[in-house]
Amino acid sequence: MDLIVENGLVFDGLGNPPRKLHVGIRGNTVTTLSEAPIPRAPHTRVIDATGHWVTPGFIDCHTHYDAEVELAPSLSESVRHGVTTVLMGSCSLSLALGTPEDLADMFCRVEAIPYETVRSLLEERKTWNTLGDYLTHLEQLPLGPHVASFLGHSALRAHTMGLHRSLEPGLRPREDELRAMESLVREGLELGYVGLSIMTLKWDKMGGSRDIRSRPLPSTYARWSEYRRLTRLLRERGRVFQGVPNISTKVNVVLFFLESIGLFRPSLKTTVISMMDTRANRGIHRLIGVLSQVANRLLGADFRWQALPEIFDLWADGIDLVVFEEFGAGAAALHLQDAASRAGLLRTPEYRSRFRREWTNRFLPRAFHRDFNESRILQCPDASVVGKSFAQVAKEQGRDAVDVFLDLISTHGDALRWYTVMANDRREELERICRHPDILMGFSDAGAHLRNMAHYNFPLRLLRLVREAEKRGEPFMSVERAVHRLTGELAGWFGLDAGVLAEGRRADLVVIQPEGLDAKLDQVAEAPMENFGGFVRLVNRNDAAVKAVLISGREAVNEAGVSPALGRERGFGGVLRARA
Repeated sequence: MDLIVENGLVFDGLGNPPRKLHVGIRGNTVTTLSEAPIPRAPHTRVIDATGHWVTPGFIDCHTHYDAEVELAPSLSESVRHGVTTVLMGSCSLSLALGTPEDLADMFCRVEAIPYETVRSLLEERKTWNTLGDYLTHLEQLPLGPHVASFLGHSALRAHTMGLHRSLEPGLRPREDELRAMESLVREGLELGYVGLSIMTLKWDKMGGSRDIRSRPLPSTYARWSEYRRLTRLLRERGRVFQGVPNISTKVNVVLFFLESIGLFRPSLKTTVISMMDTRANRGIHRLIGVLSQVANRLLGADFRWQALPEIFDLWADGIDLVVFEEFGAGAAALHLQDAASRAGLLRTPEYRSRFRREWTNRFLPRAFHRDFNESRILQCPDASVVGKSFAQVAKEQGRDAVDVFLDLISTHGDALRWYTVMANDRREELERICRHPDILMGFSDAGAHLRNMAHYNFPLRLLRLVREAEKRGEPFMSVERAVHRLTGELAGWFGLDAGVLAEGRRADLVVIQPEGLDAKLDQVAEAPMENFGGFVRLVNRNDAAVKAVLISGREAVNEAGVSPALGRERGFGGVLRARA
């Protein structure tokens, strides 16, 4: 054996009870699972997993690593927490097709990543022009985790129609353009793309400086008949339809249910974001959970919500936070890139009146709570407001909270950093979500919203949630079921060769110290991004929880930290191609 993991409590990723076993690895393959000690050779590396859990590598089914994988292919912020497979191409966005400028304009504002870095990267390095060329390009990178990708509908639509035509309200693609999109989807599925991702939420806006800035993404301009032309191909091949419904109104999620239904036809694997216990809509997660069960159990659908097993909290620099795209006044401020112009707008009485009217209107649909009591100022040049909510500052000053907020933003801009919790702040309801049969565990958005949130370690947080419930004597899920939700269940549903620890399977596994699943999982830190010009993002740092991560039999993480070879040498991750 090249490597042996000894004495660990081994979980197979299929939900079976764990067993104390030795894991023998030769090359990139698990060759032996044995209760008896495995003979060593002189070159054999041994990891002592006594008192540890040994699980398959975790899967993150919703990332936006499309840009980061080009500059820092280690994707170490996920790997260090045991993630060995990531899915890209989410939310209709992909770098597979398109010009560098078009792709940067589509990708960067939506996902809050540095525009100039991504655009210059694509202008320098984009050599691929077809779906096949893109996968070949990814295979040539020194990947950290394995990667699989969706076909992004916004990218397909812009590539086929031309970006400006794809953003024209009311303009429907010609029949030849629809056939071209069908041909691309058919080609992509044959190449092994996981499926198709679309976007119907209009608060995700175009970036850049052209006249198309602040228009919604191309996918949002499609009629449902256009989506249906493409989902027919997914249905035929058993592939996945990923979508973002209008999470403000919630109404069009019914269309996703209807598309998934399998009465008199094959069901369509459909997944959308997200099942959350939101502060803005308490109880909505229970309602949508009932709706998906009706669709799946009675109408033959194959529908899944994506969900996170943790508090959904947000950090913001000034007004740069995607939830402000939800209403017109917020989007108008984010439309202005120049700080002085934005500050000037925020100071005008007309703008303030509009902002206050929309912010406080209880009849307008919302996903964000818009409650200044639910905030905490973390940093500000005016030290007197630090540690307080905007509502508390307003009360102390005898002023309106909207005026206080806009004054602080217009005066200090990005130097004002603040925090809020959007969802999943009630433990019992979070446990209810995590055990719901119609969820897929994962919605980290890793690689996006880099200054706003950090969910890289969500698999560890689920394991902690389960372990703490057991310790309280109030179990809601077994550890083996939790591991299954993070590994084999996802791999099986998406049709990927991953997520199972068994003889003859690829050696992607994690060695976890259960005692390290503690409060440090909730802490965030700031760290510069590799090759992103010093840009600083939020990360998770809880190294005591993970003793080792193996990808294709190679140690990507050990007790010394992330391997220096990760992201620099090939032989860790590869490109995974979906199967029906």
